[in-house]
Amino acid sequence: MLHKIKMAIVAISIGASSVAFAADNQLSAQEKSAGWQLLFNGEDMSQWRNFKSDTLNPQWRVLEGIMTLSAKGGGDILTKKRYQNFELVLDWKIAKAGNSGIFILADELGGAIYSHAPEIQILDNERHSDNKIDSHLSGSIYDLLASPSTAHKPAGEWNRVRIKLNNKHLEVWQNGVSTTSIVIGSTSWNALVKNSKFATWQGFAEGNAGHIGLQDHGDQVWFKNLKIREL
Repeated sequence: MLHKIKMAIVAISIGASSVAFAADNQLSAQEKSAGWQLLFNGEDMSQWRNFKSDTLNPQWRVLEGIMTLSAKGGGDILTKKRYQNFELVLDWKIAKAGNSGIFILADELGGAIYSHAPEIQILDNERHSDNKIDSHLSGSIYDLLASPSTAHKPAGEWNRVRIKLNNKHLEVWQNGVSTTSIVIGSTSWNALVKNSKFATWQGFAEGNAGHIGLQDHGDQVWFKNLKIREL
């Protein structure tokens, strides 16, 4: 297949830096030397499992080199490994009127993957009903920090997200635009949480390490180029 044999290296800007990236779901020599690792190789989802399960629902599948939630009912998924300080990049695409999300610091102590995990929102900002609040738009820290409109693309287009967490300093970029820079647990963070839906959620964002998670919100969503570098 094309995604397996294409080897051209391209320079792609993420956030404030430019990094040489390989073809889809591959690592360039520069990435390897910098310590990047694949979370998805374009062929299988062996590094992922369902929330509170050792297995993976078949609704999550690989189609033409893309990690795909093909239908609702696949359930939320998370990495088998936990991470503390890291840099994560991935590309996502959402169906029309779709909703999904990327979780960090996820654990399995609560009843849902989002019980303690902050979420970077994935949304069709134009059509989904959860578009009335700006901190619910794509690239936002859900219900806490709103992303700027310059970070948004229409449903059906690929978006690149970069997430960096280092000593609780959380930084997020979407499509090269900075959407978040805040220290989890700081007075600024705690004030945002106090005025959000998470105000009474015990243990929210209090973990020092956790899984990376992807959400099944009942809509088709696609992911590729999931890469992580531990700091």
